[in-house]
Amino acid sequence: MRSVLSIHNISKSYGPVQALKGVSFDVPEGSVFGILGPNGSGKTTLLGTVLDVLKADAGTYSWLGGMQVDKARAQIGSLLETPNFYHYLSAMDNLEIAAAIKQRGKEDRLRVLKIVNLLERKDSKFQTYSLGMKQRLAIGAALLGGPKVLVFDEPTNGLDPAGIAEIRDLIRLLNQEGITIIMASHLLDEVEKVCTHVAILKKGDLLLSGAVDDVLVSEDQIELKANDMNLLQHTLQNMPGIRKTNINNGYLQLSCEGNIQTAQVNEYCIQNGIILSHLLLKKKSLETKFMELTNEQSN
Repeated sequence: MRSVLSIHNISKSYGPVQALKGVSFDVPEGSVFGILGPNGSGKTTLLGTVLDVLKADAGTYSWLGGMQVDKARAQIGSLLETPNFYHYLSAMDNLEIAAAIKQRGKEDRLRVLKIVNLLERKDSKFQTYSLGMKQRLAIGAALLGGPKVLVFDEPTNGLDPAGIAEIRDLIRLLNQEGITIIMASHLLDEVEKVCTHVAILKKGDLLLSGAVDDVLVSEDQIELKANDMNLLQHTLQNMPGIRKTNINNGYLQLSCEGNIQTAQVNEYCIQNGIILSHLLLKKKSLETKFMELTNEQSN
């Protein structure tokens, strides 16, 4: 699959603070790519860097297979912060100004207003819009000129549940129309619901990247105990479907593939001459895994 964006060892510091530490990953064409991490993890710095708003201290990036920078920029729409729309002007007039700044897309205004479901309010003043409508108009401005890629920084920030749902639905719709979307978020729920791929950052370090189904797989744990704990651990390390074993507080904890059942573990132990005195399935939520991964508890 072709990469829309390739990032190679990007580093960026603000004085003694390292905002990005040698970050590298590729964004596949046609994906909804989430850059996920707690506040202060470097998400906004990374987006600012690849959009040429900030200059990296080291590393390189390329858009659309190494396309010339000015040509690539014409294919990218972005929303890094709330745009400066004029409160007393209509959506049509505000989009005309946005198109003039971009030097493209004036003839696109009705098309993008239809996409973001604001066509009926095209002549209403911006100040009469709800927060969700304002955000949808901002996405409409990013769509002027028909970009192949959209880049959003926390697109649902500050919205109520209805507004969040509207923006998520819009992101899915735009992606179905063939637009690659790159979005920063600190919300695991958001990335899990709308993204196909994800990169997880913590304090400038890239922890993991890849398809959401691979990176954010929910791991069930099985907790068990027997008289000879070392024998128990050694035996179960060889059982198919067991990812990892760890003895903690006198119990053996197994990280398993999703299809492993406690009855199978018990039967495997009996077949190997081990009688269990304790056997318990412990469900681990995605939220728990994300918290452990980013270690937010100690930040």
